[in-house]
Amino acid sequence: MSSKAKRLHKIKRFLPLYLMMVPALAYLFINNYMPMPGLVLAFKKFNSQMGIYGSPWGGLQNFQFLIQSREFPIILRNTVLYNVAFIILDLIFGVFIAILITEIRNLRARKVAQSLILFPFVVSIIIVSYMVRSFIDSEAGLINHLIMNMGFDRIQFYSETAYWPFILIFVHLWKSIGYGCIIYISTILGIDRSLMESAALDGASELQKIRYITIPFLKPTMITLTLLSVGRICNSDFGLFYQVPQNSGLIMDVTNTIDTFVYRALLTQNNVGMSAAAGFFQSVVGFAFILIFNGITRKVSRENALF
Repeated sequence: MSSKAKRLHKIKRFLPLYLMMVPALAYLFINNYMPMPGLVLAFKKFNSQMGIYGSPWGGLQNFQFLIQSREFPIILRNTVLYNVAFIILDLIFGVFIAILITEIRNLRARKVAQSLILFPFVVSIIIVSYMVRSFIDSEAGLINHLIMNMGFDRIQFYSETAYWPFILIFVHLWKSIGYGCIIYISTILGIDRSLMESAALDGASELQKIRYITIPFLKPTMITLTLLSVGRICNSDFGLFYQVPQNSGLIMDVTNTIDTFVYRALLTQNNVGMSAAAGFFQSVVGFAFILIFNGITRKVSRENALF
């Protein structure tokens, strides 16, 4: 068979897979590549009548508006620190819960556990915000009813900043941990069971099997998910930081992030250029963090680095 015939045979063999790729590639092109020419908005004084390319150039004025804002240090601190907490806790609790679920021997019970842990991920953040309010509302919230029955004063959650770092982190974990957990579960279930059986015959305890077999096999997945999260370290879950606090101005010092700041600026000032500058800033910083984290990974474990 000639080389041309071999190529044609290979194309015919994998044609169904290529066709399955088309929707994903179309989505990637339309949503990720077609909007890229709009990056010039970050450097222009946008005028809707003149359009993107007809608007005059503004240089770095949009970036100056963002960076020189008196709120910028606060929103940058909140965005980065919350994401650092999310990355660390998602990793720890995701792996921990995945190991617990895979230790369930009954297949039906394991499937139920997987469904339960993933269910919050598909719940709308609007519904989640009202669920949170039903717990912490100052008048009708369950928590305030309980503490008042115990003889304590009610807590004004939506006007006191001290509680919100914990609330936001807890809601994020409850809602988002199932996604990473399912990926860890699939990795654990792919481990050759003969390794576990051999370790058991050698007298290894369950903790030793987790430490010396499960965790090393999870290492590449852990690094990949962490790297993807690090790339969005300057982005935030808009619904979590805007909908859950109910846009309360009294707690913005701990709930305002770059995304919510830009949204509010668009509502009040209609500054499209500043919004584009913020997105450009987030992308550049995220890319820089990916390079740094991948460089560290290459130093520690070269085979697990992405590039």
